[in-house]
Amino acid sequence: MPGYGVNFSLLRKSPILSQSSTLIAPQVTLRTFKPVNVRRILCVFPAYSKAFGTFDHAFPLMGPVKAFMPPQGILLIAALVPREWEVRFIDENIRPVLESEFAWADAVLVSGMHIQRKQILDIARRAHGGGKVVALGGPSVSAAPENYEDIDLLHCGEVGDGTLELFRRIDETPMRPEQQIIYRTVDRLLMTDFPTPAYRLINVRQYLLGCVQYSSGCPFTCEFCDIPALYGRNPRLKTPQQILAELDQLADGGTPSIYFVDDNFIANPRAAQDLLPHLVEWQKRRDYTVRLSCELTFNVVEYPEILRLMREAFMTNIFIGIETVDPDALRAMSKKQNVRTPMLEAVEKVNSYGIEIAAGIIIGLDTDTPETTGAILEFIEASQIPIVTPNLLVALPHTPLYERLQKANRLNSGEGRDSNVEYLQPYEDVVANWKRVIRETYEPRNIYARYAAQAKRTYLHRKRPVRPLDQLTWPNLRRAIEIFSRTAWRVGVCSDYRKEFWKMTRRELRQGNVESVFQIAMVAHHLITFGRECLTRDVQASAYSARGRDSSLA
Repeated sequence: MPGYGVNFSLLRKSPILSQSSTLIAPQVTLRTFKPVNVRRILCVFPAYSKAFGTFDHAFPLMGPVKAFMPPQGILLIAALVPREWEVRFIDENIRPVLESEFAWADAVLVSGMHIQRKQILDIARRAHGGGKVVALGGPSVSAAPENYEDIDLLHCGEVGDGTLELFRRIDETPMRPEQQIIYRTVDRLLMTDFPTPAYRLINVRQYLLGCVQYSSGCPFTCEFCDIPALYGRNPRLKTPQQILAELDQLADGGTPSIYFVDDNFIANPRAAQDLLPHLVEWQKRRDYTVRLSCELTFNVVEYPEILRLMREAFMTNIFIGIETVDPDALRAMSKKQNVRTPMLEAVEKVNSYGIEIAAGIIIGLDTDTPETTGAILEFIEASQIPIVTPNLLVALPHTPLYERLQKANRLNSGEGRDSNVEYLQPYEDVVANWKRVIRETYEPRNIYARYAAQAKRTYLHRKRPVRPLDQLTWPNLRRAIEIFSRTAWRVGVCSDYRKEFWKMTRRELRQGNVESVFQIAMVAHHLITFGRECLTRDVQASAYSARGRDSSLA
């Protein structure tokens, strides 16, 4: 899923030598910067709009869960703030910032993506109401700073010299500037210098998943994707030791599942293969109590050793941007990595290692025909992929797609539209195709049938705990009883698809897959419920929709 965090680097630490080789004062870096003044920093992450990939409808089943994943980027910034400064963090997916918290702060730091633009501007408005200076970083402002003219301080790019200058400015004065100031990182440095994100500032149990990041960047140049422009095509890496430390902190905090938010987990296949043995040993020590997942590309099937190690590391779920089933369309969007192996063959091979696939689908491509929607539905039926996230094609700023459509005068963010693309098919037809995919994909009988297929072709190949009875602690048992009680009531009694739920529950319990009962019920409930909202309410057909937000994407 691209854009789940902000990628940052630290400045290198090296002394400066004169021509006479005399050691002089070392260069000040983010890790050595000593502020003159004490500041109080409020880090805020904006809320997401509801979507298939946010799983909002699952949260009520999960007890303390209030949000999807901790935001890596802003928590990393919180960890980089000088130790002399006090830092607080609020995730507005969990609760809104209080007026008293804005009043407490000397500066408000925000990070977010294009899909959060409305919420970012709302945070800035509230902070400005109290006279507070606001600094914004992250992928959205880095790609399109022109969209944020009302925000005081803009941080464009990854952590580096621009970040240091931002901190220096906050140290000098907490006042709002007369004119906007933009800090651009020129010297982007090693991820091996990253501190652990400030997980100490969150309650991990309030999130459905934990998350870590091993690499940044992707070598592929898909036409619609902004990752290469933002983070580069040559992936940069943390060390396995950094990852293990982060995994330990999240697992010790109580998360049952951790997602690698890398733009592409196998962007550097050798690096992935270097990390995976460490994950295997980590899982052995913890007896496979934490599920791992990631996002990657279909060319993973070319690396059977990576797939084998992923299975051994208890990596149970992956997200793949399938986009479309038409090979010519994939070549047209420069996603040739999806056509190297026949798609159904690739799905079957991944499943054979105990790994379930979630698929991203794009509706509204230039290559779409009246037969495309039917072909997508046939693929979903044949592949038995349970989670499918259909979205309308949107042109993100400064992507090859955006530039092409801009030259062709095909950008249109008119009133009532959920995409800034002027499609070759009528807009109403494209939205109707999107709804058809949702209607047939998330009909309860269909989604539970796909999960039944996964139980036969995928789940049987997964690693199992060596000491399962060790997990029968009172806290774990109490949590399981509470989740099952809520699920049994909401889904097993109150829903109109309770028959499918109980059929799945009996099947999985017979096979000893207690955790699968919770996961399937939770995910299916969200997808069915949100899918119905898409069909019966005025729900935005794209996560990047300008409707109800603004029309600045075009």
